[in-house]
Parts: sequence; C-alpha cells; structure tokens
Amino acid sequence: MDQQEPQFLEVGQGPKRRRLAYALADSGPGGSGLALLWLPGFLSDMVSTKALALADWAEARGHSMLRFDYSGHGLSPGNLLEASIGDWLEEATSMLGLLKGKRVIVIGSSMGGWIALLLARALAKSGGVPLAALVLIAPAWDMTEKLMWEKMSEKTRRLVETEGLYYAPSLYGDPYPITKHLIDEGRKHLVVGGGIEVGAPVRILQGMRDPDVPWQHALALVDLLASDDVQLTLVKDGDHRLSEPGDLRRLEATVAALVERVQDST
Repeated sequence: MDQQEPQFLEVGQGPKRRRLAYALADSGPGGSGLALLWLPGFLSDMVSTKALALADWAEARGHSMLRFDYSGHGLSPGNLLEASIGDWLEEATSMLGLLKGKRVIVIGSSMGGWIALLLARALAKSGGVPLAALVLIAPAWDMTEKLMWEKMSEKTRRLVETEGLYYAPSLYGDPYPITKHLIDEGRKHLVVGGGIEVGAPVRILQGMRDPDVPWQHALALVDLLASDDVQLTLVKDGDHRLSEPGDLRRLEATVAALVERVQDST
C-alpha cells in the first residue's frame, strides 16, 4: 500500500492550467544520482501494482523515483472529455523538470510508453539532456490512431465524428470515453513515420496474450526506432498489465541492467 503523501504541481496557463498529483522519493545527496520516472497508462495511475513495486525496488537501492497522475486520472483533477495526448506529454515534460540534475530512466506502461517515446524524441530534437534509458511495457504507441480509430467500425467512427464522443467497452471496468478531440489531437503526435530518435537504449516488455496491445504492435515499434540498442522481450503467457510476481521481477531485472549500464558509463 502506498504510504507516501502526494504533492501537487501546477502545469499549463490560463484555462489549460492543471493541478497534478505526484509522489517523489528523492534519494538525496547520498543516493545514486539516478532517478526513475514512471509514466502510467490510459486510465491508470501512480499507485498501480507495477509502479509501487518499482518504487520499493528503487528506494531499497538508493535511486530516486517520481510517479504522478495525468490530469483526469487518479488524484489529479481534470475532465477526460477535454484531455489529450498533448496535455499529458506536457505534464510528463514538467515532471521530468523536477528531476533536473539526475540521470533519468523513464518507464512507460501502455499509453505511457507512447508518451515516453514522445518525450525522448522531443529532448533529442531540442538538444536537451537526453534520457538515460527507456523501458516500455506493452507500449501503445500511436494509440489513438492504431489501437482506437483503426479498430473502430464505420458506424462507431461516424458516431465519434458527429457526436464527438464514444464510450468503448473495457475489460477492466466501466466503459471509457473516446472523444473526437482525443483522436484529432493525437494525430499531431504520431510516431508511425519511423526513424524515432530517442538517444538512449530502449527495452520493451510485451505479453503475447495482451488483448489491448498486440505483440505485433510492439514488434513493429522496433523497426521504427532509430537506435540500434533496442531489445524486445516477448512474454508468452503475459497479459496487458504484466503485473504478476514473475512479471514484476522481470521488470526489476530489466531496470537493474540499465542502471548498471548507466552507472558504468559515467
């Protein structure tokens, strides 16, 4: 159970100003100088099984870790009907700013994997300090187009276009909203063009029994990444969440190997 008291960060300007909940466990001057940044998936939050397991792992080893809730998720207020990938990318960028001075490994789950790629690409283009590494769990890259719009029937697409909103059935709870705004705005952030420059090693963990992000989707991402240092691990019986004990140990081992690599290079 998460015992860490959340803090809040203001992001955006004017009517787009949002108040985001986050939890930062800073190892301080006696720590490793490394930090993990957790990017949750769509409709997930910073207290998921994977996020908490990784937070415990990082604390035990002297690494800082930052977890947060996107606007409209968890403890962060906001209206999902007005939200977009661009908003959540801006929020992830602001959170990364809280880790200034540290080498940062970003771990993105599902939609968080897409946002991790966008964050790394933006840093590479701007010449900013690159991320130390990326770990992508069932990365739902280009989710709004590839995994939502292209999977919809013509009838559902017409509903989104005319009504601006469709409630999609979920395997995990109540139906969730897909808005025209989410689809349209998502098209500004697609990575499908290929040659994604991230400037860091990438590790992908993907279940082959994932009903939400097919393993072929993760495989296609490997070809889109410009980096040669990309490894894809397919888990034959793995589902979308990859939250079973064995999955958590695999995630920790993946991050541990990257931590060792980063420390050896400094």
